[in-house]
Amino acid sequence: MTFRFKSAVAALAGASMLMSLAACGTTDEGEAAPEGTVTQGYDVSSVAKDDAIAALVPDSVKSDGKLSVGMELSYAPAEFLAADGTTPLGYDVDISHALAKVMGLESEIVSSTFDSIVPSVGAKYDLGITAMTITPERLDAVDFVSYYKAGSTWAVKKGNPNGVDTSNLCGLKVAVQTGTVQEQEANDANANCPADKKIEVLSSKLQTDAATNVVTGKADVFYADSPVAGYAISQTGGQLEALGGNVGSVKQGIAIKKGDAAMDEAVQKAMTKLMDDGTYMNILKHWGVESGALDKAEINPTDLE
Repeated sequence: MTFRFKSAVAALAGASMLMSLAACGTTDEGEAAPEGTVTQGYDVSSVAKDDAIAALVPDSVKSDGKLSVGMELSYAPAEFLAADGTTPLGYDVDISHALAKVMGLESEIVSSTFDSIVPSVGAKYDLGITAMTITPERLDAVDFVSYYKAGSTWAVKKGNPNGVDTSNLCGLKVAVQTGTVQEQEANDANANCPADKKIEVLSSKLQTDAATNVVTGKADVFYADSPVAGYAISQTGGQLEALGGNVGSVKQGIAIKKGDAAMDEAVQKAMTKLMDDGTYMNILKHWGVESGALDKAEINPTDLE
């Protein structure tokens, strides 16, 4: 099974409390970033319109001059809200702005819950860019253009005081975000546990809450996309640590209305242009996540790893 990648932003609300981790959220308001996190996105003002690519964009998308993008704004450093609680930040945000400029449009970020994004693409907004893993199931519902690659990471309290062994999670409390592949994997593992040692899967709408559950002792371990988990760990003042290395490495994609071949091509060519001119890599480096860069953008890739 593949993973959903998104990053979390966290901070301490006192000596022992995790303040706010950015992850896929439960409200349309998103999650504001605490002090100490990156406060500015990458400047894409120099990205120019490409007339040939702009001509590919369907009239239904460009008629209002905007490229609307659905995001779950609590998943730093992919996407989250700045300290003002209003301004979207993150590499997915920067990529969305850059794509819009190539298409000659104004980007419009629409805050949404993660599990609502796939059903809303092509209706509520033009694209879904939210660190979403490309899976066969999602490919049945939307088209994808690949743009990033990430794995998943387990995280526990510093020193692993509960002796968590990810090869045998039976009897443990596992915190995950609702609607993610990590949640599905935890449920799949639970199906193999004996009746008297079931996994308690603590599913939260916010990745923030999943990490907080481990910090506060409500869960033994949390499971999230590797950039998300890594960013969350770095913000907890040493309270959390990764358990083992990254698990797997899978592609994430930009979700597009199913069967919209013209928009598929426009997005693929725009992403390719950003890769070729260096903008894409500069954005990823700005956020420290360049290790997940892809060398090409593909429409509905068949190789998901």
